[in-house]
Amino acid sequence: MNLDLQLLRALLIDMDGVLWVGNQALPGVAALLSFLDAHQIRYVLVSNNATRRADYTVARMKEMGIAVSPADILTTADATPRWLTQKMPEVKRVYVIGESALCDALREANIEIVERAADAVVVGLDRELTYEKLKRATLEIRSGAKFIATNADRTLPTEEGLTPGSGSLIAALIAATDTEPLVIGKPARPMFDLALEMTRTSIQETAMLGDRLDTDIDGAADIGLKTILVLTGVSTRAEAQQNRVKPDLIVQDLPTLTRRWAESY
Repeated sequence: MNLDLQLLRALLIDMDGVLWVGNQALPGVAALLSFLDAHQIRYVLVSNNATRRADYTVARMKEMGIAVSPADILTTADATPRWLTQKMPEVKRVYVIGESALCDALREANIEIVERAADAVVVGLDRELTYEKLKRATLEIRSGAKFIATNADRTLPTEEGLTPGSGSLIAALIAATDTEPLVIGKPARPMFDLALEMTRTSIQETAMLGDRLDTDIDGAADIGLKTILVLTGVSTRAEAQQNRVKPDLIVQDLPTLTRRWAESY
């Protein structure tokens, strides 16, 4: 283990594959969050899922008997308009491939959703995707609209197995437009920077807890965050041993992490 858990003052926690898989809650969530609260360790629940917002996570955690605040949750549905407002205020009109959560968040940020003459095309997971939507997005990007991706996850873990993620949609648009998008979600930096604004901690005292090497671990390590891989989601221990970035800590599940952390004090 290359991680001194005692030095951590904040934890960024992925959701899919860490807190739950599909509709199945994973063990040890309540105990970990209670431990963090007891030791005054800030945490933000972060997810590349652009089909849900904070209220969904609050309700789902309540069903698990856990109370969390919307102020401690960041999904790419909310991160994307927040980033656009902060860093790209010239984007006022967007064409969207995505679901209601993303559209609602954009409208709340006073960004208009249009069918033509968009300043940017914003793409997230859309489970009602059609060829017509892809065609419209392609034409807008080729006409000069910026290409913004909520995240580039190629797959999404569900109870049925790995299913297509928004990255599969983005791949189609890259092929059709010869244009690479600006990505908001992990492993891109915007998501991490927005989460660190919420924890108000430094990179040196913050770790990322996730189940995916390609998003959680690689992205966090690239900006200097400590990394913890939990083996309840997508990536395996064998894959971690072969990965270009080795996690600072690998744990089988959340109860194992909480126990190790408690033993470090």
